[in-house]
Amino acid sequence: MRDKLRYPWLRYPWVVAAALVLSLASLAGAPRGASAQDASNFIQNLGTQGIQVLGPSVPAAQRTARFRQLLDADFDMQSISRFVMGPQGRGMSPEQQQEFTTLFRDYVAQTYSDKLGTYGGSPFRVTGTRPNGEETLVTSQVQRQNGNPVEMVWHVANRGGRFLVTDVQVDGASMKVSQRDQIAAIVQRNGGRPDALLSVMRQQVAQTHRENAGPRGMPQGGVGSSMPPRER
Repeated sequence: MRDKLRYPWLRYPWVVAAALVLSLASLAGAPRGASAQDASNFIQNLGTQGIQVLGPSVPAAQRTARFRQLLDADFDMQSISRFVMGPQGRGMSPEQQQEFTTLFRDYVAQTYSDKLGTYGGSPFRVTGTRPNGEETLVTSQVQRQNGNPVEMVWHVANRGGRFLVTDVQVDGASMKVSQRDQIAAIVQRNGGRPDALLSVMRQQVAQTHRENAGPRGMPQGGVGSSMPPRER
């Protein structure tokens, strides 16, 4: 509960999958080909080779830097960001939309890099694949040390000859849908103004950067009470 209060976006379980796939991706190159078997091998290789790469022994700043690189390399961040912005994006200028994408990436990298140690050393396996339009859905499990396995469905798309993750579902919860709902709630609490959304995100990214770089105890909360205080 304390983590959920400290990181409001952690109320949705997609963060588990997001943190996992970002840690996995550092040891595997994007494969070629669009077959279901290729997509399965892609996810299986990421899981078996990379699950411990960004564990708790890696310094926080290094984890965040790797996270940012992997988001750019292995996620379709442009399409994810457009979906997450939702209708609010229509009220943004191109410059604001680009800033949103950058802030969204940085927020994810900063916030979730310190969560990777939870799954360090946990067994990972692909359990199946199925077509989904132009994408392939790859099902998998992570066996937690204490508790039932985490069931994940990876949405894998071929983008110009390389695979990119476009969404992750954890126990049925979609990353993109959960984040879109959170963004819409922030905008609503700030009078429907997209500029207020960007202000909240800037503050959150800057605050997390300060906390990672130096002593804790920085001011809490967000513009227009859009984010609750982050308890420790």
